[in-house]
Amino acid sequence: MSEDRLDNLEAHLAQQERVIEDLSDAIALQQKDIERLKARLLRSDDRIAELEAGLPTAPGEQPPHY
Repeated sequence: MSEDRLDNLEAHLAQQERVIEDLSDAIALQQKDIERLKARLLRSDDRIAELEAGLPTAPGEQPPHY
């Protein structure tokens, strides 16, 4: 293999390694965001359930279309 070709391959490999590392970092950040959003959604669901539990029950009224 010629020296130029080997240099080009090494440069290409180094670039791919940087891209893979950048993608890995991005995925790690996204995973943290997903976990944070899941926890927030669960808290919201719990809060909605609490609020719904505190609502008075509707009397046995029929919907207006009856």
